[in-house]
Amino acid sequence: MGQLFSSSKDENHKDLASSFAEYFKKYKTGNKIIPQETIASIELSLKEGNIQGANSSITDAVKTIDSTPLNVAVTGESGAGKSTFINTLRGVGHEGKDAAEIGVVETTMTRHPYKHPNIPNVVFWDLPGIGTTNFPPKDYLEKMKFHEYDFFIIVSATRFKKNDIDLAKAISMMKKEFYFVRTKVDSDLSNEKEFKPRTFNREMVLQQIRSNCVKIFQENNIDEPPIFLISNRNLSDYDFPILMDKVMSVLPVYKRHAFMLSLPNITGSVTERKQQSLKQKIWLEAFTTVLLNIIPSLTHHFMDSDVENLEKSLNFYRTVFGVDDASLQSLAKDWQMPVDPLKAKMKSSNVFKTTNKETIQDRLSRYYEEFCLANGYLVNKNVYVKEVYYLKLYFLDMVTDDANALLREIYLRNNLVSD
Repeated sequence: MGQLFSSSKDENHKDLASSFAEYFKKYKTGNKIIPQETIASIELSLKEGNIQGANSSITDAVKTIDSTPLNVAVTGESGAGKSTFINTLRGVGHEGKDAAEIGVVETTMTRHPYKHPNIPNVVFWDLPGIGTTNFPPKDYLEKMKFHEYDFFIIVSATRFKKNDIDLAKAISMMKKEFYFVRTKVDSDLSNEKEFKPRTFNREMVLQQIRSNCVKIFQENNIDEPPIFLISNRNLSDYDFPILMDKVMSVLPVYKRHAFMLSLPNITGSVTERKQQSLKQKIWLEAFTTVLLNIIPSLTHHFMDSDVENLEKSLNFYRTVFGVDDASLQSLAKDWQMPVDPLKAKMKSSNVFKTTNKETIQDRLSRYYEEFCLANGYLVNKNVYVKEVYYLKLYFLDMVTDDANALLREIYLRNNLVSD
């Protein structure tokens, strides 16, 4: 990676093309944040010496990554846990600002948008359950502006009704993806355990719920319905991670990236995929500075705009990975504990808090040298462009470590509660 950030003017076009193409080869197709055809097109521009064209393509790709809209339709009967599901996907507490209202009897026949608080181009649309309307499925879809959604999630807390199945068939005929989500599985298990403590078998109960759902679909001529059993209270349990993987596997590249960044940080796998995605974005932004031939700084000094840029990036990473102050505060409230011990476990909390011993400039310089040494790069005091982008990678690694530390803490606490 070190050779990439060199900004010398005699950089060979073929080397640039090779560097660009090689970088993306280490990512699986499903984890790349720009389409393979875009990568090939940029590589060709670089080989032909069309630096301006390559730079323009990369800049456009970065803008598209940040702005591509994703619209998710969530529908189901009142009381099915639809609003809770939307709040959970958005990482919003039920009492939080702009939370979808829980336990409210459905009286409206209109749809309602809920933006993701951290990734505003991701919007979840709460649609009235088709069973609460008098429309046949096709009319229902037209009135709910069917073509605006990227995929549908049909939610039920008990049995899926014929209306739900007819709706799924209509969605399928219009060539859109749909998923059946059976909520409140944890309540079913809890009830079964309470009433049949001696014969209770968790896996058997789950299989029974699934079989009951499948049977209804088979009776209505749907052979292999995409059914996912979930608990809104504990997303890492049951089928939620499988549902998320399934959704990401069929979404177009840019929409997949937006959806992934919006996901609650529930497993190490989600954390890793977010990290891989954001690394690629940092790298793309850095590559444009190489193509623009930005002149290296001769001093080891960060401008105010760099510090502002780095702080903004760090805050964004913390928010995406759920280790920002607001997320920690919410978690501490749930656990009925002060927030400070949680913050103390997070390395990223204090990066931009100054002390008498060290200025921000000194600290950033130290971080930069630490990153270069840890990753086998020679520290070049001369290269200004390297510092900003290497520091973004350093911050991303730091936040990823914090996210994994928080996941371990959540896992330990959940186990203590269940014991």
